[in-house]
Amino acid sequence: MTPRTATLIGLSAILMWSLLAAMTVATGKIPAFQLAAITFAIGGLVGFSTFIARPEALPALQQPPLVWAVGVGGLFGYHALYFLALRFAPPAEAGLLNYLWPLLIVLFSSFLPGERLAAHHIIGALAGLAGTVLLIGGGLSGFAPGQLPGLFAAFVAAFVWASYSVMSRRLKAVPTDAVAGFCLATALLAALMHALLETTVWPETAGQWLAIVALGLGPVGAAFYTWDVGMKRGDIRVLGAASYATPLLSTLFLVLAGFAKPSANIALAAVLIAGGGLIAAKDLFRRR
Repeated sequence: MTPRTATLIGLSAILMWSLLAAMTVATGKIPAFQLAAITFAIGGLVGFSTFIARPEALPALQQPPLVWAVGVGGLFGYHALYFLALRFAPPAEAGLLNYLWPLLIVLFSSFLPGERLAAHHIIGALAGLAGTVLLIGGGLSGFAPGQLPGLFAAFVAAFVWASYSVMSRRLKAVPTDAVAGFCLATALLAALMHALLETTVWPETAGQWLAIVALGLGPVGAAFYTWDVGMKRGDIRVLGAASYATPLLSTLFLVLAGFAKPSANIALAAVLIAGGGLIAAKDLFRRR
């Protein structure tokens, strides 16, 4: 697999994650950790189902404790922190702090062996960050001292996801099949958090069940496998900068689904984020 192909596969994760908000809205009022437990279980089982035709892939789960710590810590740690951030802090402010992770991925990639951080990578990432601030910043409402723990959780979540993504590159020898195990372990931990913190609410309609299954198959399933491929074998700097397309595409899908209204801010954010992504990815379009 060429780095260009792996990068394109990684970009598919960004497209799937952009559907996360619209699909989550469609699931109804299911508590966050309960939803995470169900969808991560689906995502993990989908991965395990491929082992039926490939029994030789089973040894991929036999990884050292460090690999499990990185995989489960990244998937569960990020989502747990982000859910806590949304519970204790205003969503706009929490979202902005959380979306530092694409910029952090670009910056952290400079510490990887053989990776070189060029000016256009940084410019592209900063343009994407500016577009995200414009997109989400309209909802800024200030914050009270009691919301500081939630804002801190959002800030740490950004570092957790960026660290998980970049460390995946350092663990390049670990097969992507191992992500199935990480997803199931995350589902178990999310179920435990749900039992401790939430009241169970089951879907009321077939449409809500379909949305849950779709989440488990896509944004909370296949996306983590394709992201792993991109991080391990693709251009990590391009993927980091391109990740700023997630909040933009997410907003556009919400508009198309009727959950949000179009605005001039969305249009300008689109220019900044798309332009930043193209700048960061200019190496990808060069003729070999």
